[in-house]
Amino acid sequence: QVQLVESGGGFVQAGGSLRLSCLASGSIFSFNAIGWYRQAPGKQRELVARLISGGATNYADSVKGRFTISRDNVKNMVYLQMNSLKPEDTAVYFCNAVHYGLDYWGQGTQVTVSS
Repeated sequence: QVQLVESGGGFVQAGGSLRLSCLASGSIFSFNAIGWYRQAPGKQRELVARLISGGATNYADSVKGRFTISRDNVKNMVYLQMNSLKPEDTAVYFCNAVHYGLDYWGQGTQVTVSS
């Protein structure tokens, strides 16, 4: 069982920055993948960024060049640095881990970007 706890969401004006953090209960080094998804009101949950075992990194086209995902294997933390935020980035952001083929989700953290 993997538990994920997000933090760092909040309210920010367009053009601002936020950093999200995700603390995992297990060794993230052993996960198949770990990353961030988001869900805006009335929309489907979508991938934002993720790290895949072996070193690959995926970003949604809409956040490339603005968001950066990183990890700290010692602290079992994953971060999402979000710069140049736009109102369309407003959503609940979820930490996700894939471990032995199973998906695990955090509770989510709200990010609101005002215009």
